[in-house]
Amino acid sequence: MSRSTVAFLATAGLTLAITGIAHASKIHTGGARGAYNGDFCPPLVKELGTAKFNYKCALSLGSNDNISKVQKNPVDLGFSQFDVFALNVSKNHPAQPFHVIRNDIARECLFMVTKNKNLLSFGDVAARAGELHFVLPPQGSGSASTFDYLRSIDPDGLGRALDVTHAESTDIALKKALASDGKTVALFVQFPDPNNDRFKLIAKEKGLFIPVIDRNILRQTVDDQKIYFAQETDVSNGKFWKKGAKVTTACTPMVIFTGNPQLMTDNDQKLDHKDMINTVNDIPAEKLLPKQGFFKKMWSKTRALSADAVDKMMVASEKAREKAAPMLEKAKEKALELGEKAAPMLETAKEKAKELGVKAMDKAKDLGDAAKEKMQQ
Repeated sequence: MSRSTVAFLATAGLTLAITGIAHASKIHTGGARGAYNGDFCPPLVKELGTAKFNYKCALSLGSNDNISKVQKNPVDLGFSQFDVFALNVSKNHPAQPFHVIRNDIARECLFMVTKNKNLLSFGDVAARAGELHFVLPPQGSGSASTFDYLRSIDPDGLGRALDVTHAESTDIALKKALASDGKTVALFVQFPDPNNDRFKLIAKEKGLFIPVIDRNILRQTVDDQKIYFAQETDVSNGKFWKKGAKVTTACTPMVIFTGNPQLMTDNDQKLDHKDMINTVNDIPAEKLLPKQGFFKKMWSKTRALSADAVDKMMVASEKAREKAAPMLEKAKEKALELGEKAAPMLETAKEKAKELGVKAMDKAKDLGDAAKEKMQQ
């Protein structure tokens, strides 16, 4: 073989290698410091590479952005909170363009925080939603989308929340709730890590966790798959003889999803995509978990509750709603009464405004006529 031929083949091989890297499909994660990108994507890339699938982690704005990116490139993969995925797909994608591959690896939990000692259950929050101030992480974040989802499934409870603002970050949202007079509630969603600075801040400021447990929340499903699970999680570490604090709340699975292969028109692409889906399905869950740090021991510290324990919490939430019902009815009646009393005054004001408007128009006409006559003189 001549030197020129060898050189050509070497160059061609290098070009093919570079092209292969450039055309790697993406796994859309989230921020550079987020768990999706730093903890869960690398093991998935490694396992796919072993099966000869070329994927790489790609930064994004989070769950909502991942859904948008996979819709544009169906061969890509994405991470998402399951509740955000459910809200997004049900609202914007009736054609089922996605396929959920895994939802059994890890769960993120919903944490409501306040300084109000009277908010003991989700039912208390739902019953008083109209008078509380809710401060959330940035609009478009997974936590903000979770709040939207909870409102959408609870129109007579949390759906009545009107005073809702979005902070510049989750940390700022928490600081605002912990610095309030007790009428402010923050909600954020993340993996329950007691060593996280947010949990340390809540403990330092003596913030109170509200269990996000309600019958309506726990019955939500997508394609017969549960969206929320009731779990007991650690929110602070123990010290010497004192045990760490725990909170019971709803947790939603982290899902790995991709485009729906049934909607692909190229048969070879469809077959390759199905092969990739089957490969990810067959990877043992422990191989997709981070091998060090918090996530390695996360599920030894997080436990599912018994049916009896969950039922007791749901009953507590329902009783809180029932207890507040008479007060809400009175508030509605008072508002209606005030509205009826204000109606005649409003009508009088409208007539007065109309009368003043007519007078103003007449005055303007007179001034205009006078100015016209003066100009003609």
